[in-house]
Amino acid sequence: QVQLAESGGGLVQAGGSLALSCAASGGTFSRYAMAWFRQAPGKVREFVAAIGRSGGYTDYADSVKGRFTISRENAKNTVYLQMNSLKPEDTAVYYCAADLAYLGSSSYAYDYWGQGTQVTVSS
Repeated sequence: QVQLAESGGGLVQAGGSLALSCAASGGTFSRYAMAWFRQAPGKVREFVAAIGRSGGYTDYADSVKGRFTISRENAKNTVYLQMNSLKPEDTAVYYCAADLAYLGSSSYAYDYWGQGTQVTVSS
């Protein structure tokens, strides 16, 4: 089973950038589709971005399209989320997720989750 650990969250002003990382261990990373989700206080967890096993396929929520970029380095067992032009509404705990069989936007389908990293965007 794979274990996931996010890092890179923090406090940033609106318009700024942050880069999140998610390091995987305990599994063959290249076998897993990966995704980022986020959850703001009082809201349901929502899809942010997903990437296929080789990195050739990516998908984004409309709310982040053109501002966020998901990527992965299988040699480093790491998936990244580069976040630019951040807005206060991007404030949330960001989670990475992994699954052997599913690649998509449903949080219920991913079997493995990290603990999350807080991103706060001030106005």
